[in-house]
Order: sequence, then C-alpha cells, then structure tokens
Amino acid sequence: MTSIDQSTDDSRRLRKVYGAFATGVTVVTVGGPVPHAMTANSFTTVSLDPPLVLVCVEHQAVMHDSLRTAGHFGVSVLGASQAGVARWFADRSRPLGREQFDDVDWHPGRCTAAPLISGAIAYVECEVWRAYDGGDHTIFLGRVLSAEHGVPGEEALLFHGGRFRLVEKARSEVTV
Repeated sequence: MTSIDQSTDDSRRLRKVYGAFATGVTVVTVGGPVPHAMTANSFTTVSLDPPLVLVCVEHQAVMHDSLRTAGHFGVSVLGASQAGVARWFADRSRPLGREQFDDVDWHPGRCTAAPLISGAIAYVECEVWRAYDGGDHTIFLGRVLSAEHGVPGEEALLFHGGRFRLVEKARSEVTV
C-alpha cells in the first residue's frame, strides 16, 4: 500500500480506486427561479428515523450554491434506459437554468417543485437538514419529505470504472 499525497498522479490513481466501487446514478435537482440539475453517484441513504439521505457536491459545482440557496432538492434514481439523461446533466457545457431542461421530460416534485426526471425508477424529495465540510465537497444531508417508486420493473443504471453500466440479471442467486 502506498500513501496518498496531493499530486495530480495520486488524484488520478485515487479516482480510479474509488471507481472500483459500483454505484447507482442519480440526477439531483433544485427548483425555483433558476432551476439546476447535476448527475451524481454520491447519493446514499443515511437513516430511516428520521428519514435522511446524503449527496456530496463539489464546492466548484454550480449545484453547490444552487442547493445552499434553494434549501431543498429532488433526487431521481435513473433506470437503465436513461444513460443519455445522465450524460446530459454531467456535461458542464450544457445550458444553465431552465434551458437545461428543455429537451428532458420532467415533472415538478409534489413537496419541493424541484424538477424530477420522468421515467426514473425512484424519486426522493428533501429539505436540506445539515451540511458538513467534506474536503473539496460539501456533504448535504437531506431530510426526506417524499419518496416514491417510479417505473416498475426497470433495472438501475450503474456507474463503475468511469463508465455507465447496466445490471445484468444474475444467473443464480448468491446465498450466505
């Protein structure tokens, strides 16, 4: 095992190591006068009582200030057919504000009015409950206001090794 310093090479190596952990893919959104969205794989459930989730947002990301200002957010858990949506909201050169939603099918959340991506496999709406320093990111804890299933039966979109992946149906179930 080697130690990690702040060099560019070590950052690349660390990113590659982190990429070995497969995650789901979400689009995190805020509504209001200047809505915004970003693709995120740093979404995690935290607690059932109270119901909490977290999302980590880089300080330099447009979403960082948008989320702080809005005080609430939506999360759309993307399905296997939504890699194009994930790529769109990961593209930093896309238009900002309402225009970024022009070619995306979405609906306003019931509790926050944050845009939720139609066709997602699950939706969560939250109010920002706490925010913690996480190095070059802020860890936003959201108190869940609403949670619901989306498209039934669709597999999740995954992110692994720097690429979007699909869940392959297991040939046999793993038992412990």
